[in-house]
Amino acid sequence: MNIVYIHSHDTGRYIQPYGHAIPTPALQKLAEDGVLFRSAFCANPTCSPSRAALLTGQWAHSCGMFGLVNRGWSIHHPGRLIMHTLRGAGYDTVMAGFQHVVKNLDDAGWSRVLPREAGDEKAPAEELAESFLSDSHDRPFFLDVGFGETHRRGAGFSPQPEGEAPTDPRFVRPPAPFPDTPELRQDMGLFIDAARTLDRKMGRVLEAIDRYGWRDNTLVVCTTDHGIAFPMMKCHLTDHGMGVMLILRGPAGYSGGKVIDGMVSQIDLFPTVCELAEIDRPDWLQGVSLDPLVQDEATEIREEVFAEVNYHAAYEPQRAVRTHRWKYIRRYGDRELPVMTNCDASITKSTLIEQGWRERNVPRERLYDTVFDPGETNNLAGRPESAGVLRDMRARLDRWMASTADPLVDHKVVPPDPGGVLNSPADLSAADDPQYPV
Repeated sequence: MNIVYIHSHDTGRYIQPYGHAIPTPALQKLAEDGVLFRSAFCANPTCSPSRAALLTGQWAHSCGMFGLVNRGWSIHHPGRLIMHTLRGAGYDTVMAGFQHVVKNLDDAGWSRVLPREAGDEKAPAEELAESFLSDSHDRPFFLDVGFGETHRRGAGFSPQPEGEAPTDPRFVRPPAPFPDTPELRQDMGLFIDAARTLDRKMGRVLEAIDRYGWRDNTLVVCTTDHGIAFPMMKCHLTDHGMGVMLILRGPAGYSGGKVIDGMVSQIDLFPTVCELAEIDRPDWLQGVSLDPLVQDEATEIREEVFAEVNYHAAYEPQRAVRTHRWKYIRRYGDRELPVMTNCDASITKSTLIEQGWRERNVPRERLYDTVFDPGETNNLAGRPESAGVLRDMRARLDRWMASTADPLVDHKVVPPDPGGVLNSPADLSAADDPQYPV
């Protein structure tokens, strides 16, 4: 079985198959042909740690990815990346587009790096992937195709598809946490244009899989790293930050337009690949296979999912546990105000700052009832009637942190990597005088 891992930056669940008015026909077709997971979550809603967790099948602090590669952080256990396991099992492991997990590409376990072979680090990912898929291959392959269209570029995103008109912001609905204002509609319109371009490019890869005859023996894994790059979404532990799109399509029942509501984590993808590819499961894996959900052998494989934040542009340690009904978020450290530098520049960020966002207190603990408060806006942590649920959720989080050797348990702090670059939590922007940690 071949594997095509196709992924994006900062898309969350904001695509057409999840019910949003965002035209992504290629991803809609993928969902209709494959299996869509409506309750999929990342392990860390920041870029490099999320990807490292997915590719190692471990929580971010377990694989040792605490910050951003582009800011000097390194994964402590690169040998646990799935590329090494697949390569050892006879796979050709191939990278197209971008990666955001290792400083040194040779550490990742790729047997081929297509931009390097092309002599062009900025070669379009879809063109590299199409070229690779057009060739014959005498070994099964794992093709990693990364896209960055929905990542912020300055305060905006990539433009709309070439030859098409931009989205009219007058007829756009802002993301769920925000009021409906002209400024926020404009910002969301820019995101929609980028999502349309992302869909066009991903669609070219999916079409190439069909065109060159790989569909019947290829598992497609389509996902993103975390929520969209808007305030209180990316880099946050509400579902706005943790919730991700996840669509799989392939042989052995991964087809037919099935929709699965059971909670899953991205760390569950590695053990799923091991099961489908019939290779030994490494002993470090902390995820569980998705296959029982897909084969209708179970409606749930998890009672709870976990997530964390450590370093982004600034240090902001947080932990969270989510059950089917409840979300509990715990914030560490002394800071009681939002960390602006961990939010990308945007029209929405500027608008909220003008309305006093920088001065709003962030509670040490938050408890949300996701049935009656799916937007996670009404903190129940201080309510007497929620005391029993709060104790249970605290205990769940404490057990997970202890069992996974979370550094916050013994050290009360997540040690920074020696080369990691940080901003002060008081900075307004990640562009403000970053400093090296002590």
